[in-house]
Amino acid sequence: MATDSTPEVSGRLEEQYRREMCVVGRWMYERGHIVACEGNLSIRLDANRILTTPTRMNKGMISPQDLVIMDMDGRHLQGDRKISSEAGMHLLFYRMRPDVQAVCHAHPPTATGFAAAGVGLDQALLPEVVVSLGKIPLVRYATPGTPDLSAVLEPYVPHYDALLLANHGAVTCGPDLQTAFFRMETLEHFAKIAFIAKLSGEPQLLTTREVAKLMAARARYHVSPPPGGGAELPETCDGGENETDEVTLTRSELDALVDEAVRKDRARR
Repeated sequence: MATDSTPEVSGRLEEQYRREMCVVGRWMYERGHIVACEGNLSIRLDANRILTTPTRMNKGMISPQDLVIMDMDGRHLQGDRKISSEAGMHLLFYRMRPDVQAVCHAHPPTATGFAAAGVGLDQALLPEVVVSLGKIPLVRYATPGTPDLSAVLEPYVPHYDALLLANHGAVTCGPDLQTAFFRMETLEHFAKIAFIAKLSGEPQLLTTREVAKLMAARARYHVSPPPGGGAELPETCDGGENETDEVTLTRSELDALVDEAVRKDRARR
């Protein structure tokens, strides 16, 4: 994707992005992540232009000509329709994360149910989720479509690729729109499994050591963590290999454990 020193995308590439956005909009609608006119998508075209879905349209039924282009200040540049009131949330990611090229906002029902209950998806339950998303924090409620929402999101954006929005929904980002959508899909799938685990009994969390090993393995799975660093790890059982062996680690001890796991992983290659 373009940066300050690179040219604008070609017309052909822009048309490709427009078609891709319509496809992802259909995926979100068909999978029930959105209904009616909910949700929005965006793609960074270059340093100054963002392609985004319009307001007051079903994102599962849009066509390439329905999309609009705005600048980094949220001003309308191109397109017959109006920009979503939630454009500011998308722009926050683009301003704070040069690595982010696409943003996906939706209201997946199970994950949004957790958000409405004030519960984050922040437990270490599934290895695949730990590797791909790490912790999924719950961001406190702020009125959608207002600067207040960007204000509560700002501390989290540099450190996480997926966030729950209290009483609202979820937002994910990625190096491309498909990745941002897959992260939304993973978030909702995880929420369904977490819900069933709670109904079935006491969810069995991974240990801190197990989580450290998974985080160290991210490079092997070609997963790049957010560049901000400082992300909190998911909640663990801190029970070691059996329930009677409790282990407590400081942050520096955990960092050292991750470094050791990385060295061992590289030595095995």
